[in-house]
Amino acid sequence: MIPNKILVVDDEKHIRMLYQAELEAEGYAVATSDGTEPILEVLEKEDPSVVVLDIKLGPDISGLNLLQTIRSSELDRPVILSTAYDSFQHDLKSIAATAYVVKSVDLTDLKEKIAQAMKG
Repeated sequence: MIPNKILVVDDEKHIRMLYQAELEAEGYAVATSDGTEPILEVLEKEDPSVVVLDIKLGPDISGLNLLQTIRSSELDRPVILSTAYDSFQHDLKSIAATAYVVKSVDLTDLKEKIAQAMKG
């Protein structure tokens, strides 16, 4: 895993751009994906230390399913679920996540969770 590299997976381009700008300003290297590429291929190519994963990635793609795919191939890479819907926090599929963040224009909570995940 590449230290201090974050993969942001979100179907909304403005969210990817916001997260990338904010996280790069914090000193992280950031790769982005809209969730349409096979997640394991993206992980192999980018090799991030932490994945920030949106739960709703469009009509046919669920971040919770991508989380299960990631966990089936590797257990130790931190995955932070990011969503506008806090109800997913109680979904049993979400328990495999390292952390859970409700989307906000204030990225303080997300940045704290990323810093914690980077420390291990």
